[in-house]
Amino acid sequence: SLVFVTLNHHALERSRRRVLPLKMESAMIIEDEEVLKEKWRSSDAEREKTTGGSTSLSPRRREHQPHHHHHHQGLSSSFEDEIMKKAGGGGGLSSSSQVQQPQRPKSRGPPPVGKTKEARESSSATDLARLEDTTRVDRLIREREQMRRNRSFSILDDDMKSEVSGAREDLDQKSTSEGENQPSVVGVDVQDKIAQAAQASTGRLIIAANRLPVSVKKGEDGKWGLTISSGGLVSALLGVGKSYGMLWVGWPGVFIDEGPDRDALTETLLEKRCLPIWLTRNQVELYYNGYCNNILWPLFNYVPLTFEPKLSSTKDMASQWLAYISANQLFEEAIMSVFVPGDIVWCHDYHLMLLPQMLRKNDDKMKIGWFLHTPFPSSEIYRTLPMREELLISVLKADLVGFHTYDYARHFVSSCSRILAFEGRPDGVEDGGNFTRVAAFPIGIDPTRFHDALATKVVQDHILELKARFKGRKVMLGVDRLDMIKGIPQKLLGYEKFLNEHPEWRDQVVLVQIAVPTRSDVPEYQKLTSQVHEIVGRINGRFGTLGSVPIQHLDCSLSFAELTALYAVTDCCLVTSLRDGMNLVSYEYVSCQSQNAGVLILSEFAGAAQSLGAGSILVNPWNVTEVAQAIDDALTMPETERRERHKFNFSHVEVHTSQAWADTFIAELNDTHVEAELRRLRIPPRLRASDLIGPFTESRQRLVILGFNATLTKKDSRSQADRIKSRNVNKIIKPKTGDVSPLHSVSQECIARLCDDPNTTVCIFSGSERHKLAKKFAVLPKVWIVAENGCFIRPPLITND
Repeated sequence: SLVFVTLNHHALERSRRRVLPLKMESAMIIEDEEVLKEKWRSSDAEREKTTGGSTSLSPRRREHQPHHHHHHQGLSSSFEDEIMKKAGGGGGLSSSSQVQQPQRPKSRGPPPVGKTKEARESSSATDLARLEDTTRVDRLIREREQMRRNRSFSILDDDMKSEVSGAREDLDQKSTSEGENQPSVVGVDVQDKIAQAAQASTGRLIIAANRLPVSVKKGEDGKWGLTISSGGLVSALLGVGKSYGMLWVGWPGVFIDEGPDRDALTETLLEKRCLPIWLTRNQVELYYNGYCNNILWPLFNYVPLTFEPKLSSTKDMASQWLAYISANQLFEEAIMSVFVPGDIVWCHDYHLMLLPQMLRKNDDKMKIGWFLHTPFPSSEIYRTLPMREELLISVLKADLVGFHTYDYARHFVSSCSRILAFEGRPDGVEDGGNFTRVAAFPIGIDPTRFHDALATKVVQDHILELKARFKGRKVMLGVDRLDMIKGIPQKLLGYEKFLNEHPEWRDQVVLVQIAVPTRSDVPEYQKLTSQVHEIVGRINGRFGTLGSVPIQHLDCSLSFAELTALYAVTDCCLVTSLRDGMNLVSYEYVSCQSQNAGVLILSEFAGAAQSLGAGSILVNPWNVTEVAQAIDDALTMPETERRERHKFNFSHVEVHTSQAWADTFIAELNDTHVEAELRRLRIPPRLRASDLIGPFTESRQRLVILGFNATLTKKDSRSQADRIKSRNVNKIIKPKTGDVSPLHSVSQECIARLCDDPNTTVCIFSGSERHKLAKKFAVLPKVWIVAENGCFIRPPLITND
């Protein structure tokens, strides 16, 4: 006979709480029981000879010794040693189920020697009592320790190795055959390389974002060249890639028809751990420029939706929504073509709000996280969005949902409560036993990148040049995209009011405004550009002189070296965003101000205000007078106060880096997944008919209590979003009297046959109104009816007597 024994961190942790059967995930083949007993006896004898009669366990086996006695009564400690030897002991860890993380130092306490059975049982009871009386943080720390120590065990048996190899070959063929039916993702001839990349390592971090972290350009020799893109998300996750095996899935930003050219670029990207999603021009126009940038992005930044009744059929909201679904499906197909159990999938931003639900349908145990890099509006704003239910329900299929600030997380939970009628909690959203954790994870930057740049000669030369150019004048800086939410007009109007009220500063201060153009083909942005240029011209014409102007406005982006030098020489930085997810310009400015200790004027509507607010001057950008006063306070602030404020901000930026942000999210995602597994164990198992038939036939009197809704009724084939929409409509439009879910015909026949048995009593329990149930079960007069959750009870109209 073969005995299968499993050792994994889930089972070990569960058994310390209560006696549960081990979960069959990583199995080892143990020989025949009689043969093993003889081996264990000889092993004990040899151990006693070498150790002088005492049995010494390794720290790892010593920690879990009480655990095995719960599940395998009568097995000696040598059985544990035998298992640990076959499993590879505590040395080799496999990443088949978790992302590898560095191990913590093992315990060096003395091993328990010569414990009796009563002592072991007493120790186990003490451990259980201690574990039950712990906080969530302690439990998560303990579970993470188990996760690192007991990731999974290597299978050393040659026969098992051959079986696993055969299973992997089947998986190879399945992945390849599925990939061949997906020409929109990659070419057929590179599918083998994708499959090899999928099985090269498990426990990877799969990043799903709209764009890949590289810029693609074809050289003169016809070969594709890749350069790393700039941005907070890219720098954060590239740092994470040093600790985890990572694969990035996204659009490369170019349009290439199917053929050798596309396959060559796909192969080049795969070498850089990037899997491309190929979108057509029409998809990009409807999905990216349409639904993402014209509907979701404005709404999430509190810009009301615009209604244009004369839109053509190719650009209306319905077509954009279908393109949005299609694009998310492409991401799903690409991820599932390389996904291996144990991988973590991290979806980013509003472009992929449907992706968590699509992935969850493929694998219920997949680790899925979703993070939003923009603000999430209040429920009053979000509820104006068409397809609002579909987006929320899909995001809730993720294990962990992250936002930059607690306010955004609170708005999301409130929207789920008000629109979906789900239970909102401070730490997440619950729906019928399914819990999605919602938390705030403020992103940061990589400060060492700026520190290293400041030490280079090219940056120092730029600093000397800027100091000579602005000698004798205070320098104020604004770095923004030319966007309607960045508050550039409000900044300029506040600066104009300051110059008007303080004429002594007109020749002593200059505002350098870098406005990077975006979406210059959109009429709203063209109008904004004209408005900004008009204000800049008016201020320079009114307060400028032949030798200087109060504003130097640039409609372009600067190189990294030039921008770093400008950060370093600036005395004051103005961030007046009307809405901003975080705004990392403020972080970059603080990181470059270790010598100058400049002042940061920060909008209270930027996410960074909740992180850097204590060391900044917070303003309401809509209050022009307040902005002007803040500029005066910043320029006249004593040096002691400036350095005290900068000290606070600088320490925050140095600690809360982009690397720390990503590590914290992934660690929390692992903890959340562990909690979800523990919650599933508390769900009662499905009742098996075989366990019920025997006692039912042997008993003399039987009482059968049946629920009504979702038990005896026909299954609703509509999607969850459609059911919620119908429920919301019924809150306003009262259904007709007697309108309850139809009774399933098979259920009705079975209940009637049960009622004909004189020794069986059938009771229908429901929360519906009594007159509705009485009408529904008029065809079953022999049943008891308990209506409105027990408030009313109706005995049978006809009895078998």
